[in-house]
Amino acid sequence: MISIVRRLSYDDGGQMTAFVVVITTVTVMFAGLVLDGGLALAAKSRALGEAQEAARAGAQAIDVAAYRRDGTWVLAPGEASRRARTCLASTKDDGSVSATTTTVSVTVTARQPTQLLRLFGVDDLTVTAVGSARPVRGIAGRDP
Repeated sequence: MISIVRRLSYDDGGQMTAFVVVITTVTVMFAGLVLDGGLALAAKSRALGEAQEAARAGAQAIDVAAYRRDGTWVLAPGEASRRARTCLASTKDDGSVSATTTTVSVTVTARQPTQLLRLFGVDDLTVTAVGSARPVRGIAGRDP
C-alpha cells in the first residue's frame, strides 16, 4: 500500500508540461495582440494621413472658370479626383476617391503584416481610414 501511495505522489503524468505549453501559448498570443495591435494602430494612423493628404491635394482643384465668371468658389470634380488619385498613387496602399463641387473624400485601405499573430494563422490586419477636404479661401478660415 505504501509503495502505491509513494508511486502516485511522485508520478505527475506530464501535467506540468501541458500547463507550461498552455501558459506559453497564451503568453505569446497576448504578446502578439499587443505588438501587432500597436502595428495596426500605426498603420491606421498612416492610412489616415495618406487619406487626408490626398483629399487636400484634390481640394486645390478650384474651378477657375466658375470663379472668373461669377466669383463662385467650387471644385472641378474631375480635376480634384485626378489630383487626389495622383497623390494616392505615391503610397503603397489601395484607395478610392470621390469628389463633388464642394468636397473631396478619399478612403484608404492598408494591410499591415503581422509579426507574432502569424504563428496563429493571422497573416495581416486590414485597416481603413477616410479623409475629406473642402477648399478654403484665405488663411483665417472659410468664407461665410
